[in-house]
Amino acid sequence: MKLAILGYGVEGQSVEKYFKTHPYEDTPANEIDITVFDNFDDSKLSELELENFDVVFRSPSVRLHPEIKTNWDSITNYFFRHCAARIIGVTGTKGKGTTCTMAAALLESLGEKVHIVGNIGRPALEELDKIKKDDVVVYELSSFQLWDLKKSPTVSVVLRIEPDHLDVHKDFDDYLNAKSNIVKHQGEEDTAIYYLDNSCSVNIGKSGKGKSLSYPLDISKELLEILDSLNVPGAHNRENAEAALLAVYTYENPDSNLEEFLRANLSNFKTALSNYVSLPHHLEFVRELNGVKYYDDNFASAFPALDVAISAFGTQPVVIIAGGKDRGLDLSKVKDRLASAGNIVKVILIGETKEKLATGMPKNRCILADDLKTAVETAQQIAEEKSAYVIMSPGAPSFDMFKNFKDRGEKFQKIVKGLK
Repeated sequence: MKLAILGYGVEGQSVEKYFKTHPYEDTPANEIDITVFDNFDDSKLSELELENFDVVFRSPSVRLHPEIKTNWDSITNYFFRHCAARIIGVTGTKGKGTTCTMAAALLESLGEKVHIVGNIGRPALEELDKIKKDDVVVYELSSFQLWDLKKSPTVSVVLRIEPDHLDVHKDFDDYLNAKSNIVKHQGEEDTAIYYLDNSCSVNIGKSGKGKSLSYPLDISKELLEILDSLNVPGAHNRENAEAALLAVYTYENPDSNLEEFLRANLSNFKTALSNYVSLPHHLEFVRELNGVKYYDDNFASAFPALDVAISAFGTQPVVIIAGGKDRGLDLSKVKDRLASAGNIVKVILIGETKEKLATGMPKNRCILADDLKTAVETAQQIAEEKSAYVIMSPGAPSFDMFKNFKDRGEKFQKIVKGLK
């Protein structure tokens, strides 16, 4: 059997490793001949002669090409076919990782054995052998992983959805169609959870065959104490916690009354959320120095995440470090938000987008920096004068100056921790 792997990132490497010791359906591992393709142009896949392979595993960002006559597969589809446990799937433009980890914390407070997979956790294939029937899987699902999904989760969570990844998807409709696969294959016994104040989320959440529930929650003041237990900033984190609570409720005992379920587990859930800390590079608190708090939000690679970061601190004055890789997208919304937000005292711009963002912005509103160290030191000086927080929330990809968002975040934290 000839198996091709398109892309040799973390997921591509996990496919190769897995099928060196595991059968592919009925084909033993010792009869699988693996070929890896990396550093290729997606538009020229026909030149790879993929028709000569029995199965082609695409990496998430590689579009499915039905015109190439072969058996296409993906880690996500393979995992869904072979996972022994029920799956809670989470998608949305931003907040997926946070909602997944919050749901996992809540489930663990009830004694569940939880496996987090997808973009946030280990590659799904590396976790597959460890999962037992009574465990719980929480799967973070991007549009790329959902593109060709053939089986939907038992519980599907649809967070806020805004335009994103349009440099890969052909248009916003293609992005939405991919997202909708999270509920498309659900049965009547399954449940979709959606965010009521976002029309895209509502449309997808209501499009499946199963039951549907929405948030924000309409619950008593007593039970809102669960959400009040959160120690991470931002209304968006409260929204994510509501989605996580509904997912856990639906998974554990959907036939019960929601308020009764929450009341019965009030202490466990309050403890779980009070102990919750931000994911790395997701509005992560770094340090406080000379009265200034520093936050690392380097996972924010698109405007919706930057927008959330600006709002997260209410009226608290902030200095924002923003900018990054220029993907050729319309930056007018980013520019307008940075120019008009009442709590921003200064914007420090870096990366390929800095000139575009600065054009037309009031001159006293922004400063252009040639490198990250200069940006951070400039932000420190201004923040100490204005009693402001410093938040690095680029709103753009990292590949112009850094390996990835993690590298960008780690370098930011290193510089911040070295400040005096």
